[in-house]
Order: sequence, then structure tokens, then C-alpha cells
Amino acid sequence: MKLTTDVLIVSLFMLPLAGCGEKQTEKTVPGRWYTPSQVDSGRDVFRTHCASCHGMNAEGTTRDWKKTLPDGSYPPPPLDGSAHAWHHPKSMLKRTIDRGGIPLGGTMPGFANKLSDADKDAAIAFFQSHWKDNIYQGWIKRGGLE
Repeated sequence: MKLTTDVLIVSLFMLPLAGCGEKQTEKTVPGRWYTPSQVDSGRDVFRTHCASCHGMNAEGTTRDWKKTLPDGSYPPPPLDGSAHAWHHPKSMLKRTIDRGGIPLGGTMPGFANKLSDADKDAAIAFFQSHWKDNIYQGWIKRGGLE
């Protein structure tokens, strides 16, 4: 009886600690590199810093994004998988966010000093969440995670 009581008392004190182990990591979206919470936070980052040029859902703001503007620059491309963003690995997408598009003939400012690495990853997660599976798989096959 004494042993049973002791086990019960110890168990009551240990039970609250049962959930205090290693933090559970969030699962990625099936078949993708990012998590649902990255997409959620990326939505805020994207809509604050990117949507005025790339559209609220990365759909772009002009139909003919390949045609130069009167000043010779190119309009911002859609990032929803319908343009060329999927041709570039994640490292290049982040570099473009950092440096901007001016070196590439565009007008996008750089965000190296405005966005954290986590914010950049989240913004990419958000716009890639709009990519169809075949576009995303094509990106992976081209070395997208390099």
C-alpha cells in the first residue's frame, strides 16, 4: 500500500512535466519545404513589402510583364508561378530580395537591411504557396532548394 501511495504521489508531481520535453517541430506543407506558419507570416511580410508591385497574392499587377516600360525598365513579374521566379533557386530568390532588381533591369529596391532571413523565407513560402504542384516540382528538379 505504501509503495502504491508513493508511486501515485510521484506520478502526480511528474504529470505536469510530461509536456516539457523537446519542442515539437511544425510539419512542412506536404511536398513543400515550408510550414503553414511560414506561409501565414509570409502573407503579412509579402503584403507589407511586396504586394504593391507584385500583387496581393503574387499575381502581378500587369498582364504583359515581359514588355519594357517607357523608361526601359521591366514591370514587376508575378511571383505566383506564372512567370520566371520558379526558374531560380531559393538562394537566388533571397539574393534578389536582398539586392533588388535594379542590377537585372528592374526597379525593385533591395531589402537586405529591412527584412530578416526568416522574413525572406516566409515571403518566399507565401508566394510559392500559390505555385501549382507541377510548377513547384519543376522548381525542385531544377535545383530549387540549392
